Amino acid sequence: MTHKPPYIVDGLQYCRWDRGIFEQMRTGQLSAVHVTIAYWETFRETVANMGKWNRMFEQHSDLIFHGRTGDDIRRAVLENKTAIFFGFQHCSPMEEDIDLIQVLYDLGARFMQLSYNNQSLLATGCYETEDPGVTRFGKQAIAEMNRVGLVIDMSHSAERSTLDAIEISARPIAITHANPSFWEPALRNKSDDVLKALSASGGMLGLSLYPFHLKDKSDCTIESFSEMVARAADLIGTEHLGIGSDLCQGHPDSVVEWMRNGRWTRDLDFGEGNKSQSGWPDPVSWFANNEDFGNVTQGLADIGFNTGEIDGIMGGNWVNFYDTSFGPENA
Repeated sequence: MTHKPPYIVDGLQYCRWDRGIFEQMRTGQLSAVHVTIAYWETFRETVANMGKWNRMFEQHSDLIFHGRTGDDIRRAVLENKTAIFFGFQHCSPMEEDIDLIQVLYDLGARFMQLSYNNQSLLATGCYETEDPGVTRFGKQAIAEMNRVGLVIDMSHSAERSTLDAIEISARPIAITHANPSFWEPALRNKSDDVLKALSASGGMLGLSLYPFHLKDKSDCTIESFSEMVARAADLIGTEHLGIGSDLCQGHPDSVVEWMRNGRWTRDLDFGEGNKSQSGWPDPVSWFANNEDFGNVTQGLADIGFNTGEIDGIMGGNWVNFYDTSFGPENA
């Protein structure tokens, strides 16, 4: 029988949200999910997306609510609901105005990537040929994010920029959805140097279940994934590992084109230069939706993780990170 961790937290999802998915979250017993509410959106467009979420919180209040603190995850468990935490996969919602970081935090944002694949005003994305690192503006943004408690996410950022962010940030950062490159050398996956620096600074890695980040892509087995988690634990310790599934359920291909193209190109961006990646990949057989987290839990048990380690990876480590990362540091 599969062990049931006290918390199941997903470090990143971007689904076509509806009641059916929220019901799947409850079947999968998710305590909390960090959801993407902006890729290339402006501040005003991001606020509009927040408004849509507020309507969903009202319409589906028996299933979900807006999470803002680590304690909201504990509340979700007590109330048999899922806490939804807002995040951005790019810095576009703050536009070129550092004061908007506080405003976005006050509106409920808790994570922001400094770059999404490309060079941004703050840092370099992982698809750029050259990586000059975190920019002058980026250093100021990091300091302000540290001050208010908006978590720095470097999931789509390049190597030097990520190492810079870890060094510059006075608070631990997160890589919410990526895997070690020692297992699968996708551009989005992270080197041993990054993982060691991340863990040494107290940061978190959310392990991705998105097929383009997996060894053997859609044919990846739970055994292979679990072996990778075990190797990552040997490298940086289980306490720095969580799940960041990058589940993108129910969207048409036009949405993945928006994620990659935004407004910056008229061409179709194929991600990592592979035209076979022009649409959504087929999910792995053991993780198709939010009902399948038990398969991940069982895979970790089968590879030899003990109950405490499983509880941490499946959600407890994220709870600890949320407890200390949101809001002013000495509040």
